[in-house]
Order: sequence, then C-alpha cells, then structure tokens
Amino acid sequence: MRVLEQTLKAIQPADLSLKPAIQAHLDDLTKPRGSLGRLEEIAMRYCLATGTDRPRLGKSRVCCFAGDHGVASEGVSAFPREVTPQMVLNMLAGGAAINVFARHAGAELRVVDMGVDYDFGSAAGLVNRKVARGTANLAAGPAMTLGQVVQALEAGIGLAEEAARDGVSLLGTGEMGIANTTPATALFAAYLGLPPADITGRGTGVDDQGLQHKMAVIVRGLEVNRGALGDPLSTLAALGGFEIAGIAGLVLGGAARRVPVVVDGFISTAGALAALRIQPAVSDYIFFSHLSEERGHRFVMQALAARPILDFNMRLGEGTGAALAMTLIAAAVKMYNEMATFSSAHVSREG
Repeated sequence: MRVLEQTLKAIQPADLSLKPAIQAHLDDLTKPRGSLGRLEEIAMRYCLATGTDRPRLGKSRVCCFAGDHGVASEGVSAFPREVTPQMVLNMLAGGAAINVFARHAGAELRVVDMGVDYDFGSAAGLVNRKVARGTANLAAGPAMTLGQVVQALEAGIGLAEEAARDGVSLLGTGEMGIANTTPATALFAAYLGLPPADITGRGTGVDDQGLQHKMAVIVRGLEVNRGALGDPLSTLAALGGFEIAGIAGLVLGGAARRVPVVVDGFISTAGALAALRIQPAVSDYIFFSHLSEERGHRFVMQALAARPILDFNMRLGEGTGAALAMTLIAAAVKMYNEMATFSSAHVSREG
C-alpha cells in the first residue's frame, strides 16, 4: 500500500502555465494557424503531460496485461478459459496482432502475466507479476481481495517506473483475458451509473441468448457486491480483474512520472477509469486511442467527455488500438519539433 500511496501523492495536474508558449510555437509553424487540426491538439496535450514546451520523443512501450476471470465459469464468453494462456504464448512467439502493430509503431512490447490460470515456467520474454491464478467469480462475491487489488495496482506502477527509467516517453496499455468484457462492463456500470442493458456487448461473439445471460450475470454481480461499491478501490476489487488493475496501476505510475499513457479499447478503458476514480488528476496524462466497436464504449466515452484518436471499428484489444494511435502521437510531436517556423524560415505569414 505504501507504493500506491506515494504514487497518488506524486500525481499533480498538468502545468497549464505552459499553454501560451506551446500555442505560440504551434501558431508559428509554417502552416495556416490550426490547419493540422487534431495533430496540433495532440501535440499540445503531449507537451502539457510531459511538462515542457520542448518535448522529447523517446522510446514507446506497450504493456499487455493478461489474466483469467472466475466469472468465466458463468459461460459469459464464446471462448474457453484455455485461450488466455494460448494467446499469451502466441504473443511471446511474436504472432499476435499486437506484435505486428507494436513493430510497426516502433514500440517495445511487454507481455505481463498478472493472473493467468497457467504455469508458464520460465517462458522467454514474459514478465511475471502473477497475483493469483485467476480472480474469484464476481457474480458470487468480490473478484479480488483489497490486498490483491493493491498488489496488482503496484505491479502496474512498478512497470511504469521501470519504463521511465528506461527512457520511455510514451506508454500504451493492452490486455488479454477470456471473459474480461464482463468485469469491464460491471465497472463501467458501477463507476459511471450506466445501465448494463445499454453497455453490455457480445465480447468474443456470444449469441442473443448469451448476451442476455451475460447481462444478467453483470446485474447479479452488481447486486451481490453492492456494499463494496462506494469506494473506487473496493469497487475495483469487487468487480475488476488482475489485468484491469494492472492497467490502472500503469496509468497511475505513468502520471506520477509524467509519462503519457495511450489507453487501448474497452477493457483498457475500464482500467483507466479505475485510475481516474482513484486519482482524478491522471486525466491530464491519458490519450484514449480508439473508439471500440464493443457496445457500450461509445457511452463510456460520452460520459467521460473523451474524444478517441481513431475509429476503425476495432474490438480486438491486446493494445492494438494503442499501438496504432502511438504512430499519430509521434507524428504530432515530430511536427511540433521539426517543422520550420515562420520566424526561422523567413516565410511571410500573409499573401
């Protein structure tokens, strides 16, 4: 708990006094004012998050957190629980979509075992932060103890601190865990007051009957855990997952070290939302990468007044949207740093 408490104290809102200098530089670039649209907005946000009007673009790193869920026993997923370790091994072998997109983005990939129900042994490349072999069933009681959720949060914080020491200036989130759209949806309902009927989606592709069953499981989980839902930390313990808590920790740790975090899709947003509820100041350090095709993400983005960078009808997870958005964030920072200015290039501002 000490690491978590110290991290929360270290998180401060972005220094908005830098905004006029950053805007002046953007307006002095050799282009009509505001003509690069959201890229200028992204550059501004990156500068403010990193606390400088002379931003440095260092390494990029995606942390893909994996974990299993006790609620999978309720039959809420179209895929069996065994797929979680199989996909982790696929990532370690370089064959998953996130491997391809991370390579394209020039980002390092860290695959993190937060709580997979499998013994990976000494699998090459795997970061072992296993809390337990899967959570308990949230539909029958709390998914995690408070001790477990703090351990998972502090694992994510530690990975952010390690990244900062390694010269990483942009972090991305990803996840892998069969049945994890169920805890994510439950967290959105609890944190934002959104009706499960509006935000429960098909996840891995359940049919209409499966969708109704999944919704009922979420409603039951909210009911049996009602007494734990008044506090952000106990809510995360009751309804979340080890990988979701790891993502929340990465967001908190990134904010404490002024390393912006690119949040992937539906599941990663649940982790980011937990971090926001625990420490609202992290909002200045988050980029929402894309609008997930998973039903409910649009409602969540609207509730957070967030505007994702991309909308490609994606719903895979793994960090795929985060990796793609990282390429645009890098382009925005390079634009800011490398374009000539009117004053330096002796280009007239007027015709």
